Amino acid sequence: MTTRSTSADFVTAFATGWPEDQPDIMVLSLTTHRGVQDFALNKEQALLVAKTMTETANRLAKPKTS
Repeated sequence: MTTRSTSADFVTAFATGWPEDQPDIMVLSLTTHRGVQDFALNKEQALLVAKTMTETANRLAKPKTS
């Protein structure tokens, strides 16, 4: 696995309709202290990301209580 020295401070996704002239893509935007990285995803890629995020979220441990 790659060692990462930067993590995203903000993650946003813009669905169909943005950018206005490309309604067939979703833009995933990661904001870090080094700037913004935008990734264009087609429908199949967006659905795979959503499936992977759902599966991973379901496996997360419950938060520890103090």
